Amino acid sequence: MTSTSTPPGLARFNTLEEHAAHAALHEACASMAWAKRLLATRPYATAEDLYAASDAAMAELTAADLDEAMAGHPPIGRPKPGDPTSAREQRGMAGASDALKAEMLELNLAYQERFGHVFLICATGRTGEQMRDAVRERIGNTPEREREIVRTELGKINRIRLAGLVEDD
Repeated sequence: MTSTSTPPGLARFNTLEEHAAHAALHEACASMAWAKRLLATRPYATAEDLYAASDAAMAELTAADLDEAMAGHPPIGRPKPGDPTSAREQRGMAGASDALKAEMLELNLAYQERFGHVFLICATGRTGEQMRDAVRERIGNTPEREREIVRTELGKINRIRLAGLVEDD
C-alpha cells in the first residue's frame, strides 16, 4: 500500500451500515453472492483492494449466481427507464439510427433465445456498431465459452460501477 490514508469515498463505503452497503453493492451487481463476499471483506484500504475482491468474488460465482447478476441488466438498446446508470453505460446506442436499433433488438432476441439470458457486454465507451458487431460475433459461441465471456464482461462492469461508488466527492 502506497497511501497512508483511505480515500474519502472508499472510507464512506467502508463505514456504511451493512444494509446500506448491501444496497449500494446491489446497485452495482444483482448477485447476492458477489455482494456478500464484498461485504465480508470490508474494510478496504484501497480501491484496488476492493476491485481485487470483486474480481475474486466474480471468479467464484456459480451459474445460478451469474444468472442472478445478468437479470439485473437490461438489454442493450433498452436501458431501464429512470436508471441513469444503464442509460449512461449504453450511451453508444442513444444516437444510433433506427435501423441499427431495430437490428440490435433482433440480435438481442436471437441471442437470448440461444443462450437464455440477455446479451451482456461492458458497453461503456462502445458505439452502437461495436456492440452490434460483438453480439454478431458472440452469438456463434458455445454456451460454455459465452458464460466465461459474460463473467469477464460483468467483472468489467462491476469495476466501473464500484469506481463510481467509491470515487471521491
